[in-house]
Amino acid sequence: VQSKVWDDCLSILKSDLTESQFNTWIKPLSVIEDEEAQSLTLLAPNKFVVNWIQKNYLEKIQTVASKKLAGKATIAISIGDEPTPIVTDSSSRVRTETPVGAPLNKQYIFDNFVGGKSNQLARAAALQITENPGTSYNPFFIYGGVGLGKTHLMQSVGNEIKIKHPEKKVAYVHSERFVGEMVSALQHNALNVFKNVYRSLDVLLIDDIQFFAGKEKSQEEFFHT
Repeated sequence: VQSKVWDDCLSILKSDLTESQFNTWIKPLSVIEDEEAQSLTLLAPNKFVVNWIQKNYLEKIQTVASKKLAGKATIAISIGDEPTPIVTDSSSRVRTETPVGAPLNKQYIFDNFVGGKSNQLARAAALQITENPGTSYNPFFIYGGVGLGKTHLMQSVGNEIKIKHPEKKVAYVHSERFVGEMVSALQHNALNVFKNVYRSLDVLLIDDIQFFAGKEKSQEEFFHT
């Protein structure tokens, strides 16, 4: 459905978001507008996209639409023409989170990493990665026993890259979450969306990679990401 308000919103969102974010999540949406009620119903192709929009973009869309409608806007999002959409308005708070993965622990940095003979080579390689992300030691696999600082070292890489290369898209994801998101994408016929999200990253940090053992489809998708 053609909507002048939504067209104006698209122009603003396109300038505010990266090309990948806009083309993957916003562009595929269609809209039903009720100008009198100051509401927009966004129609997404599948549940995976609905969930992602809810978590990451719905609040922003609602803010932009409210400005265009010059007042309190109500935004709903559903699959196709579902009769029971999920609604938000300007009085509600929509939880936002990192677009991909979990936030990095700011306490995990190289300066407080406990080094020793057992991990000095891994630390040196990790530091080299932060200088040239995606070129040096790609992929980089950290192996060791419990409590030796693997997660600390991995997140130190992510935090350092964010400082040295703020333009880089860095994501830290537990392997179990990666598998869960992939299964959800398969169930909702949205695997291409899942692929686009992860392949748009510059740096992907996967923790507890042993969770992929025996999961051939997950391994295949991971190694192509």
